[in-house]
Amino acid sequence: MRRKRNVEAFSLSFLDCICCGFGAIILLLVLSKIYEPVVVEEAESNLEQLIALLQEELFQLRGQTTELDRTLKVVQEDAAATQLELSIAQGDLSKVRGQYEASRQNEEEAIDEGELRSARQRLTEEMKRLLPFYQRSDADAVAGIPVDSEYIIFVIDTSNSMINYNWGLVQRKVREALEAYPTVKGIQIMNDDGMYMFPDYAGRWIPDSPGRRQAIISRMRTWFAQSDSNPVDGIQAAIETYWAPDKKISIYVFGDDFAGDMNIDQVVGTIDRRNRVQADGTRRVRIHGVG
Repeated sequence: MRRKRNVEAFSLSFLDCICCGFGAIILLLVLSKIYEPVVVEEAESNLEQLIALLQEELFQLRGQTTELDRTLKVVQEDAAATQLELSIAQGDLSKVRGQYEASRQNEEEAIDEGELRSARQRLTEEMKRLLPFYQRSDADAVAGIPVDSEYIIFVIDTSNSMINYNWGLVQRKVREALEAYPTVKGIQIMNDDGMYMFPDYAGRWIPDSPGRRQAIISRMRTWFAQSDSNPVDGIQAAIETYWAPDKKISIYVFGDDFAGDMNIDQVVGTIDRRNRVQADGTRRVRIHGVG
């Protein structure tokens, strides 16, 4: 007789285990899906805050960069201006040093000559007052230049060759000519075309004073009136404009060459007709050439 197997009421089969496992997995997935939107929302919020913070820092950095660029530009402009001023100052210093070195060598001699010229001019004026028939002799001159004139006119060649190669010498000679006359009643200065250094004084005399003499010397450094190296126009303008019977006038002509359609004889003849001989045997003005 076959024995009967006993069947337990709570036994699990393999399929039951598999089903339970799948069920657990599905339950986990359901639970994770329930809480996933909350996590994602929090992450998005944190990310937006981080982006806003980074953008704010970026704007701040851009503002700081703009301010630094503006400050750098100002500093560069100040540096350029300072460099320009320094270059100008160095140039002025070099000029002053050159003038000082040139003047120091002849300082004592210049002082003695200046005193001699002043004494001679005072003596000349006194002699003219005391001697109505006084005639000027060669003794009334310093270095061959008569110094008894009361008015002096400078006619200066301002062509390129004079400006580029001889202007320093011209300035020194003009200063020396002024020093030869300690005091005069009037001064005038023009170029060889008759253009005035000081247009406000055109047609009239510049009153003599130490300040105006210094103004003439200072203006010589920057007076570049282009001309044609022909002194005839300037000399004629000086004689026709300023000659008067009661004035003793000397004209100083500065130049390095002569250019023009006229030859030397024609130039001399033209000037001779303007500066004609008067009844007392003297000419209207005294002309000195400085080459």
